[in-house]
Amino acid sequence: MSPTRLLLAATAVTALAAAPYFALAQTPAPAAAPAAAPTAPPATATPGATMAKPVVANGDTLQTLKLDPQFSTFVKAVDATNLGAVLKTPGLTVFAPIDAAFAAMPQADLTKLMADKAALQKFVMHHLVNAPVPSSKIKGTKGQWPAGSGDTKILLDGSDETALKADGATIVQADVKTGSGTLHVVDKVLIAGQGDPSMPQAAAAPAAD
Repeated sequence: MSPTRLLLAATAVTALAAAPYFALAQTPAPAAAPAAAPTAPPATATPGATMAKPVVANGDTLQTLKLDPQFSTFVKAVDATNLGAVLKTPGLTVFAPIDAAFAAMPQADLTKLMADKAALQKFVMHHLVNAPVPSSKIKGTKGQWPAGSGDTKILLDGSDETALKADGATIVQADVKTGSGTLHVVDKVLIAGQGDPSMPQAAAAPAAD
């Protein structure tokens, strides 16, 4: 075979070998699948960085709190004051602070509160209302409700359409219906008078020395 024919043959083989590559290169890539739409939060939950996840009812109110690690400090206070049975009261409404609410307290105040059983019991009872208080009774209104402590009241404020308040704390998740009552999750501990400066200040938590 002459050099010219060999060159022509080699060129033809190279072209045939390259043909699939060029065909593949010219084939348009499949369109990327559209990104999945983000999942909307539950209707009763207000997005907030302080909550790890929405609370799901699991048994009565006490069981629900104990089975959710976000309430470990509040549960510890309930256990220390032997108020577990009270939280099982049918129809009771509980405003439960998440652990981040306690972490926001001055450490000295929290330590002193946890060491004073009488003050701690009053503190826990101030987070309870011995009646059903769904969010529908808070929205569009502003008023005081007797707390379980008997000598303090909780200011429930639903006058702002963007958030429901309890003693100035934001209800970050409302209307968790447990087997015994209603649970509202709050981002701060409740202190009587905190939601309205005109109300007399009742110290639910002792001040640090």
